Amino acid sequence: MASTTIAGRTILMSGGSRGIGLAIALRAAQDGANVVLLAKTDQPHPKLEGTVHTAAAEIEAAGGQALAVVGDVRDENSVRSAVEQAVSRFGGIDIVVNNASAIDLSPVSSLPMKKFDLMHQINARGSYLLAAAALPQLQRSEHAHILTLSPPINLDPKWAGRHLGYTMAKYGMSLVTLGLAEELRGAGIAANSLWPRTLIATAAVQNLLGGDEAMTKSRSPQIVADAAHAILVRDPRECTGNFFIDEEVLREEGVTDLLQYGGTDDQLELDIFLD
Repeated sequence: MASTTIAGRTILMSGGSRGIGLAIALRAAQDGANVVLLAKTDQPHPKLEGTVHTAAAEIEAAGGQALAVVGDVRDENSVRSAVEQAVSRFGGIDIVVNNASAIDLSPVSSLPMKKFDLMHQINARGSYLLAAAALPQLQRSEHAHILTLSPPINLDPKWAGRHLGYTMAKYGMSLVTLGLAEELRGAGIAANSLWPRTLIATAAVQNLLGGDEAMTKSRSPQIVADAAHAILVRDPRECTGNFFIDEEVLREEGVTDLLQYGGTDDQLELDIFLD
């Protein structure tokens, strides 16, 4: 019989101070999961709500145990320290969520290499590093999942043609899923990606993708959180190597009312990388 809870499981997540990552963490907390957040947001940001500390407090208020680790997923020492702290506090790691991501949709003609490097260091390298550093702990878990917030690899040239730097960085995250699912299949460790069908109401959408107008075309982060939860309770030996879309996961779970997440089909805007 399939599990319906991740109670007592320990999640190591990159980012998670706000937005989709925090929503996933809060849904896990409702089960009674342990959540370790590796994030840079030690102090409040003038344009962004929340810090790693306020997120940890919300997780505990929602019923979980939380550990805030101030660090940078680009830094190997930070990542390995987060793994050590997770093990010291909770005894191991069952689930890795590659949530941290940087975005700049500029074309090649106007994308500074500093931004290109930042996206690759956080998105592709950070996802690879977090999974690799946690791997010895995942191998000890009987319910090991790696979930990466990245899209299906869509080779329609329009995506690379519009924003090559970001496309390369996000598809790098997706290659982490593709490769780890195959490499770790025999070990019973799942690796999957999850991507929203529509824009999601986050700070990135508000600040970078169109402000208030874009937010009205977006769903709540809760839809991704509910889809992530549905994936993470599944048997890792039977659920791996998938590039999931949030609403498709929920339909598989019998959820028919997507209006609860905001917007209607005629209002919502399709997310990038999806045709």
